[in-house]
Amino acid sequence: MDAQTDTEEDIRRARDLLRDAIESLSEGFALYDDDRRLVMCNQRYKDMNAAVADILEPGLDWEILMRETARRGVYFEAIGREDEWIRDRLETTHDYVDEYELRHTDGSTYLVSTHPTKLGGFVVTRTDITERKKAEFIDREGDLLVRTVLDASSAIVIMGRTGDGQILYRSPAALELFGNTKSAREHYLNPEERADFVTEMLADGQVDNYRLSVVAKGRVFPASLSARFAEFRGEEVIVTSVVDLTEEMKSQALVKQVLEACPVPIQMTKAESGELLFTSLASSGDNNSSPGYRSFFKDTERRPIFIEALKRQGWLNNYRAQFVTANGREFPGAISARMIEFDGESVIVSSTRDMTEELALQDELSTQQEMLFQNEKMSALGELLAGVAHELNNPLSIVVGHSLMLREEAQDSETLRRIEKISNAAERSAKIVKTFLAMARQQPTKMEPVELKSIVATSVDVAGYGRAQEGLEIVSNIPDGLPEIQADADQITQVIINLVMNAHHAISRAAIGDRIEVSARLGKRKNSIKIVVKDNGPGVPSNIQARIFEPFFTTKEVGDGTGIGLAFCHRIVHSHGGKIWLDQNQKRGSKFCISLPIANDDGQSESAETDQGNSGNAKRVLVVDDEVDVGEFIAEVLTKEGFAVDFANSGREALELLDQRAFDVVLSDLNMPEVDGRGLYEALVAHHAHLVSRTAFITGDTMGAVSQKLLKATNRPFLEKPVAPEELRRLVYDLLNSEKESP
Repeated sequence: MDAQTDTEEDIRRARDLLRDAIESLSEGFALYDDDRRLVMCNQRYKDMNAAVADILEPGLDWEILMRETARRGVYFEAIGREDEWIRDRLETTHDYVDEYELRHTDGSTYLVSTHPTKLGGFVVTRTDITERKKAEFIDREGDLLVRTVLDASSAIVIMGRTGDGQILYRSPAALELFGNTKSAREHYLNPEERADFVTEMLADGQVDNYRLSVVAKGRVFPASLSARFAEFRGEEVIVTSVVDLTEEMKSQALVKQVLEACPVPIQMTKAESGELLFTSLASSGDNNSSPGYRSFFKDTERRPIFIEALKRQGWLNNYRAQFVTANGREFPGAISARMIEFDGESVIVSSTRDMTEELALQDELSTQQEMLFQNEKMSALGELLAGVAHELNNPLSIVVGHSLMLREEAQDSETLRRIEKISNAAERSAKIVKTFLAMARQQPTKMEPVELKSIVATSVDVAGYGRAQEGLEIVSNIPDGLPEIQADADQITQVIINLVMNAHHAISRAAIGDRIEVSARLGKRKNSIKIVVKDNGPGVPSNIQARIFEPFFTTKEVGDGTGIGLAFCHRIVHSHGGKIWLDQNQKRGSKFCISLPIANDDGQSESAETDQGNSGNAKRVLVVDDEVDVGEFIAEVLTKEGFAVDFANSGREALELLDQRAFDVVLSDLNMPEVDGRGLYEALVAHHAHLVSRTAFITGDTMGAVSQKLLKATNRPFLEKPVAPEELRRLVYDLLNSEKESP
């Protein structure tokens, strides 16, 4: 038992001795078994593998170690070819490798040797040669630097004796420029100039950027010389580099010529003193005796503030102030400037823009925008007046009609006098109502062929003024050659401005989008022009798309919008015989489309002559109106004219009468409960087609979208309430006469 204990103790001591010996090695040491697993390694080995030291524990598989070093980017030669590198390492693991050089990505370099063991494993040793490699690199780079500078440099370098100037060395570039001259004295235009040059060097032992003219192969050119005293083979020499300034001088002359001819005023001034160094010719206008007048601030305290802000960030754009020209004229301006270093001093390069005309234009545009706002308010007032007028139409029809009939029938002078007063007052009220309707309708006042491209250009200029500073781009894309449209140019301009401004407000509120585009093209049927106002903003929410053309509907804050802009656009476009709609298929932003008819010289003539003879005495007229008083008044007027008149108080009642007897003329209201004017007209088309051409409408609602659409679709004549007896009689005779004239 004691013998066994002694043996184990000897083994333990041997292992400790071996471990201690391995740890004392200056090289890294690692032992792997026949399964390629780590048995042991010293601390030096871990230090040399610092990137993977955390996994260097007994039992670590060699393949895992290789893959991890590749993954962590330990070796230069594995970068970009990790799989190939790992495969090579695994295939050569048990081979004998002596002093294989490995470079780590951390800058260290090692000689690695691999030695197979008799038991099937292998030993890895590492020697750090980083410092040796650095020394070799420095020596090699030093030699390369000398060769590059002295033998292969593109710089013009000459080394000559200080005394007689004999050339001891010249670079290839110097040989090409000067030729195989013997002495540096030959390079100077005058011998005295070399003496001055050497004297300049004696003060500090060197000189930089010494400018003079030199001679090379008979050519004289401007040059810059930099030189140093040095010792070569026991002699004092001057090493000189020469820079040919020919091209630089040409470039400077070109730059000066460009700047002087630049239409933008440019100045260079010293930051501290304000001394003017350069000014372009554009800066010397305005009859100024001093070309640098634009650099002077009216308020002298503003310049130090301007200089401080410019020094802080190195640049300023559109810094606004009041300036004074050399002849004393004051003007508002915006100065843009950059701070640069020039000849060792801080210099300001600046350009000042006279904003007198620009600010005047801004004031004018503000006035125009205010006028546009007032127009919107008037449009809202028109909506209100239209509603009031519609409500007054029916009772005024009774008052006007009956007063006119009484005036035709009465004989007593006193009665006639009173009737005249009633009639005059009623007619005055009727005129006021029609004036309301005309204001609300806002029909085009100056319809003529106009070019759409000029309208859009004006609209974009007005709506886009000043928006570029907000980062908003407003562009027009109108092709040449589009046909002219028949329109009031001012009103269509207002429509486009309104749509562009709506898009701008939406983009500003949501902080989404930066572009608005106005485009146009010929319609599919070639008889209209399609205008598109599109933006990349937040778009119109789907839940309000159906209401955006309603008067007074708005999504803006109280006081920020009237809700009449799109209703205003809708009214103007429809009064031009066009259409306006929101493209609901637009996925990003909003897209408003307008269709306007192209100009047509073939005017539509209306019948000016009417036969008011009594040929309709035996004709039967159907009067349809849900207002009993109005219907009875119309019936009474026509009955006294000799017509046979039936009165229906609703559309349904009218259809029943049409089935019972024949009629020659149908006069119908538009807005009625159950069966309205459209329903009655469609029934006539379907079942009484012969009456379609002898049908007319009498209505107090010509403003409603439904009414306008029906009147346009049917193209039937109509009277607007209140109506006079003479208008009724003329309408019926026109209908009967048009039937006679039909082929």
